[in-house]
Amino acid sequence: MKKFLSLAVFSLVLCSAALAQQQELTPEEQEKKMNEFIQKKVERLESTLKLEYWQVFYVDSIFNHDYVAMTEEAESLKKDKVSNTDIYIAAQDKWADRIDASLRKVLNDEQWEKYMKSGARKEALLREKRKQKAEKAGKELKNTD
Repeated sequence: MKKFLSLAVFSLVLCSAALAQQQELTPEEQEKKMNEFIQKKVERLESTLKLEYWQVFYVDSIFNHDYVAMTEEAESLKKDKVSNTDIYIAAQDKWADRIDASLRKVLNDEQWEKYMKSGARKEALLREKRKQKAEKAGKELKNTD
């Protein structure tokens, strides 16, 4: 039993060390990972939605601006030592809504519907539920004052 417990503790220490190392990326490494993420996302949308060349340009621009801005906002919250996860989720939801609104302007109706069916509709509904829950909690908080 002691041997198993020691092994479990050792594994936990190794995992947390690996996670800490993974989170401490240099700004160049973070930028490279972000660019790779955006490129994969653009390529996936290009192939699944059969985007035209000008749409690829706009989608790439939208992602490059909004994902970078979302990351900067999260870093700012982290720097300010915000520990409430709801605030991070609200910021992420805000940028996801902006991305969807921008994509709606670029995609035609058929592409938009296909995009929504690919999981975006479910994500939008989850964001809306979180927003309503936060608004309800805010109203309840005001009523108790």
